[in-house]
Amino acid sequence: MTDDDEDAVVAKPRPFWVAGRAETSDETLDVHHPYDGTDFATVCVPTPEQVERAVAAAASVAKEFRSSPAHLRAAALDHVSRTLAERAEEIAETITAENGKPLKWAEIEVARAVSTFRFAAEEARRFVGDLQRLDTDVNGEGRIGLVRRRPRGPVLAVAPFNFPLNLVAHKVAPAIAVGSPVIIKPASATPLSALLLGEILAETDLPPGAFSVLPVRGSAMSSLVADPRLPVISFTGSTKVGWGIMESAPRKHVVMELGSNSAAIVCPDWTDLDRAAQRIATFGNYQGGQSCIAVQRVIVHRDVADAFVPKLVDAVSALRTGDPFDPEVEVGPVIDEDNAARITDWIAEAVGGGARVLTGGGRKGTSVEPTVLADVPPTAKVSCEEVFGPVLVVSVVDSVDAAFALANSTEYGLQAGVFTTDLRVAFRAAAELEVGGVVIGDVPSYRADQMPYGGVKGSGTGREGVLSAMNDYTEDQTMILSGIDL
Repeated sequence: MTDDDEDAVVAKPRPFWVAGRAETSDETLDVHHPYDGTDFATVCVPTPEQVERAVAAAASVAKEFRSSPAHLRAAALDHVSRTLAERAEEIAETITAENGKPLKWAEIEVARAVSTFRFAAEEARRFVGDLQRLDTDVNGEGRIGLVRRRPRGPVLAVAPFNFPLNLVAHKVAPAIAVGSPVIIKPASATPLSALLLGEILAETDLPPGAFSVLPVRGSAMSSLVADPRLPVISFTGSTKVGWGIMESAPRKHVVMELGSNSAAIVCPDWTDLDRAAQRIATFGNYQGGQSCIAVQRVIVHRDVADAFVPKLVDAVSALRTGDPFDPEVEVGPVIDEDNAARITDWIAEAVGGGARVLTGGGRKGTSVEPTVLADVPPTAKVSCEEVFGPVLVVSVVDSVDAAFALANSTEYGLQAGVFTTDLRVAFRAAAELEVGGVVIGDVPSYRADQMPYGGVKGSGTGREGVLSAMNDYTEDQTMILSGIDL
């Protein structure tokens, strides 16, 4: 074998991105395929000196970038959107390899990221602020107010493993749209999608320092959180880590989208029980349950419970599990064996407290069987905490009032779905459910990437969605013009 042949066979460590340029280092981390544990890739880890250069570049370019013309930022975002679409198959396979989600869902994630960057390009062109006349008061005659949104400064974007492309997109695209440099810290288990995104961003005319992709770990992450040159932190991930970041950076603008324990409520007027069962079964399990918006609790009115619950069990039992690269597979593995063991331990705890397993409950390696539980004690972890696995907890109630009270009974408040055709119930749900969003006639695992998205209580402090994030990354600047004839 020649040296050239060896180079072709041996995969070189993937570079990271420092101020828009690819760099390498001696320290590396291995990326494993969650389904079978095979090594998929090796990624270089930045040194402290490289991290410092990335942050310094972001700080130094911030003033220039915030004043850059909208067409430059919009063109860069358009390029990313088009290129993601052109490379969709490759990128979807990368997501499946590093994350383990079935290929069909990885393809949807790429499509959503394409839209996210397109939405951001559109918003970059029209993010102009407000004009307000002041002569509504006698002292304001001859004056007019201009309120503009100005970037707060460079953004530290900390992304989770469950949507390794689109949740990075939700942080990066709004930052570029408003002219904020962004330091991307991808999840250590799934850095490859973010690195691919860095490769595409490097093809644009963004100024050096406008972005960096740093797959750092441990103390390097803590240093980034504490660095005063990064005044904005956008974090998506676990509740414990998110609140820890906020406590360690009290003077920063911290935007968090955290955990959930989403409920789907089936009301007595809902007649299409087959559709409700199918939607809940699919979107309680489609990412192996590893989605903050996955259905976890199913709250059913007693009038329809006898008809609905068997349909739900059948729909869950019919979900195809296995190798996520199989296009027919709907439920893949969870991210690692430790989490798989934790999920089945929580199931065992519930069963020990009197819960019944209606289907599933077992695991093989990192693959947990899609599970439906009934008669679960309210204090069981699968009931009151975030499972982040393919587990549905079914409860039967006697009234809509009881359903809403049960839905509100956890410390989380991200999203809820209400299956009803009664507009009065729908508006009551929006008024009474302690969540950031209510979906009527469908499951809570639907999100519109162009709309505000986030939670209350233990589910976070900010809103994702392109325009919402652009507002979070900026602050009002008011200018009053005097001597103006209106």
